[in-house]
Amino acid sequence: MIAETVCSAVAAAGLGIAVVTAYRKRYLTATRIAAYALVPLGLVMTGVVEWLADTAFSPTAWAGFGVLGLSWLLFATTRTVERRRGGTRKERKAARESAAPAATAPGASAPALGQAPSRGQSPAPRQKAAAQGDDDFSDIEAILKKHGI
Repeated sequence: MIAETVCSAVAAAGLGIAVVTAYRKRYLTATRIAAYALVPLGLVMTGVVEWLADTAFSPTAWAGFGVLGLSWLLFATTRTVERRRGGTRKERKAARESAAPAATAPGASAPALGQAPSRGQSPAPRQKAAAQGDDDFSDIEAILKKHGI
């Protein structure tokens, strides 16, 4: 009852302000103020205000809002965990299956690592890198000395 009276008074005051604004020849602004002023009156006439008042003072309605909030929280939590794990159960299963090594024949040799040298190239860079394996520690030692460690 009080809410309907307040909404009606707000609508009447808004329409009064719209009339004063229109008198000052600001018709577009007056029309916009009148539109805003009629919203509370329309809500009262449709019964939305009464429904909101009944909902605001109903413990059952507040419990329902709590259940909706809990539902949203659970949904958000599961989405966060799913993103951290890397997808849904089906996606993880597909990733495991694609990562599994392909079956080979019992007598087959292991696949070669890297590519064979193309024509005109020799395998010398690989041998050169193996020979420089002893120099790796000297490079690290030089870097540490440079930084005073």
